[in-house]
Amino acid sequence: MKAVFVALATLLRYMYTNDEKGREKMTEKPDRRIRKTKAAFAKALLTLLDEKPFKKITVTDIVTYADVNRGTFYKHYQEKEDLLDEVIADVLADLEVAYRNPYEKMTPFSVKRMTPAMVKIFDHVYAHKLFYKQAIDDKFRPGFQNQLCDAIKRIALRDFATVLKQSNANPELHASYQAHAIFGLIVYWAQSDFEYTPVYMSEQLLQIVHPDTSFTT
Repeated sequence: MKAVFVALATLLRYMYTNDEKGREKMTEKPDRRIRKTKAAFAKALLTLLDEKPFKKITVTDIVTYADVNRGTFYKHYQEKEDLLDEVIADVLADLEVAYRNPYEKMTPFSVKRMTPAMVKIFDHVYAHKLFYKQAIDDKFRPGFQNQLCDAIKRIALRDFATVLKQSNANPELHASYQAHAIFGLIVYWAQSDFEYTPVYMSEQLLQIVHPDTSFTT
């Protein structure tokens, strides 16, 4: 009889464990599907901006290009502006991670010790090159280039106190200089249709910041 109870307990544990795994898979799958669907909408919007301005793009255009039904679009967004806002927010969040990466990997921080591999911002831009191409061409909304530059400035300003503690530079001026310098490189790169590799762009940034440094690729 004891053996029967042990076997039953083992079976119940097995069923419970597999039920838990099943529930985890059920929650994971919709998340992956949602991410995939939203990525399709984002790609559709950014691609359509090559053909027409944002104000002329319709929800029908987006769902047709994404090959997703209209009802699914409205499950996630009330209007196309919501999709654009989410695309911008996602890219800017990733931009912050890329920008701060060298600072977080080096303590204390020193430009002289940086290598091109530590600079992640150009990898980020290249990964989102369709977004940046449209942003540089001002395809999103009037003044978005200024919004993008301000976003870089805010990130630089937040890092100023921790990274450049010994600097006597005015934080606002220093952050503004950094933001416009980096944004200028991004603009040039996008307008050249990303002629150079992210590694080359990282090398050039470090050469500009620290001219007596040389790199071999």
